[in-house]
Amino acid sequence: MSASLSRPPRVGVWLVGARGSVATTVVAGCAAVTAGLRPPTGLVTEAPAFAGSGLPALSSLVFGGHDTADCPLPKRAEQLAEDGVLPPGLPAAVAAELAAADAEIMPGGPLPGDTRDEDALIAAFTADIQDFVTRLGLERAVVVNVASTEPAPPPGPRPGSPRGATGSEGTPPSGGPGSAEPAGESLPPSSLYAAAALRAGCPYVNFTPSTGLHHPALAPHAASSGLPYAGRDGKTGQTLLRSVLGPMFAQRALDVRAWSGTNLLGGGDGASLADPAAAAAKNAGKERVLADTLGTTPEGEVHIDDVPALGDWKTAWDHVAFDGFLGTRMVLQTIWQGCDSALAAPLVLDLARLVARAHRTGLRGPLAELAFFFKDPVGQAPSALGEQYAELVRFARRLGEAG
Repeated sequence: MSASLSRPPRVGVWLVGARGSVATTVVAGCAAVTAGLRPPTGLVTEAPAFAGSGLPALSSLVFGGHDTADCPLPKRAEQLAEDGVLPPGLPAAVAAELAAADAEIMPGGPLPGDTRDEDALIAAFTADIQDFVTRLGLERAVVVNVASTEPAPPPGPRPGSPRGATGSEGTPPSGGPGSAEPAGESLPPSSLYAAAALRAGCPYVNFTPSTGLHHPALAPHAASSGLPYAGRDGKTGQTLLRSVLGPMFAQRALDVRAWSGTNLLGGGDGASLADPAAAAAKNAGKERVLADTLGTTPEGEVHIDDVPALGDWKTAWDHVAFDGFLGTRMVLQTIWQGCDSALAAPLVLDLARLVARAHRTGLRGPLAELAFFFKDPVGQAPSALGEQYAELVRFARRLGEAG
């Protein structure tokens, strides 16, 4: 048997925001773990509970994507190593893998001066993804949004003239993904990429708080596509801790009076979250975890401050005021200091493997079983981290039993 015939099928991971810190860490990290240069620390799917799930091997993953930035991945990796995000010497050790992924990154959009309308943008993004899959002979590809957070769209329905529910075979129509779009209002970039994923026949993961498939114009197409999807907003730091502590207070019958938080971060995420609208989209998931786990919304807010000097590093404080027996007033304070890209990258790899396997086994629609990874998960799922992990392990067992 030839090497080409014996080689396991390759799976594409198409990253939206492919030259950002998270995406660069994903590509470099996958190469490092595959080559045995680093242990798979932080990769949930490398734990024994997932050994029989039939997930694609890390060595079978092939990377490409869209980005509006033009800094090559090898150079971006060098910058991350200088900042302490990647280990010293790792960019040089995986330079070939970084260069190969960089060659598969296509221009994103819309850019300033781009005259293409949303229909043309979706068509172009779709063609890029399909070419990636076909040209490289991939079994399938998963589209993962790891781009910077965009401002939340204004609430409320979008009145307007229907533009046709579906095109051929239930895919978003060539006239655009929307079914009720008002004149002059464009879909946000994250939704353009999500529409392209559906049209290309690829499962989709939204690792950001951006709109993506949550846009009402895309809902009928997501439902009719027959594709699995997951999201949104990866749970990597402060909210991860809240999803553990919230249930603790509830289970111990302690009355949480106020829960306030502050985040200091830099890099591209810090810059984008300096926009109050983008910060509001980010904070919605943080607050929802508390409401769901405590059964009520305590006083207090989360503040996000852009500190460019911090780069990819983040410090998050939480101050919890609670009452104990006989009304005794007490306080819990936490400090979380971490590197966003190093926390997020293994989860992106986990999700790509799990969603690719779900697609292969014929699952479709929202994958609520992946709530463990998200602040604002799709579908009906528990909010406590322990319960979410139990659901995830059961899901992994189902994937393995699917053959």
